[in-house]
Amino acid sequence: MTAVRRLDAAGSRDCRRRLAELLIDSVEAGASVGFMPPLTEEAAVEYWEEVSDSIDAGHTILLVAGDPIAGTVQLQLPAYPNGRHRGMVAKLLVHTSARRRGIGTELMSALEEEAARDGRTLLFLDTQTGSDAEPFYDRLGWERAGIIPDFAYAPDGKVWPSTFFFKRLNHAG
Repeated sequence: MTAVRRLDAAGSRDCRRRLAELLIDSVEAGASVGFMPPLTEEAAVEYWEEVSDSIDAGHTILLVAGDPIAGTVQLQLPAYPNGRHRGMVAKLLVHTSARRRGIGTELMSALEEEAARDGRTLLFLDTQTGSDAEPFYDRLGWERAGIIPDFAYAPDGKVWPSTFFFKRLNHAG
């Protein structure tokens, strides 16, 4: 079992180089996570600076697993009053050298616990249709909401559909 911990903005800034390495590794391995290869270290570090700012603003919860960090996931929190009950899961990343060890499952379980503690009762996410992530989310009890065609460019430069998932949580408050 890998220790999962929540990072505050200062902690995420302290870890930004390792988080950048993790993001670059994931993009190079073909993950469709918003970036196209080649992803430079400068661009990856800049992204994690933006995440730190979002944590400071109260719009993001960042979890990491391992020491050194082998995986991460974010819960993005809507700023609008009508969305205080939901959260969007973003950037579930596990380093290629640490995959198939349960780290992704541990991160998602911890994320659901954090979300429930924060009063979130509905989570949603999207993933590239046909990717290994689809059966992963199925196994974790996520429900498919639907598929949007031509949603995003994959690292190979092709436009792929995305499958949207949601999960209802028991309110912890």
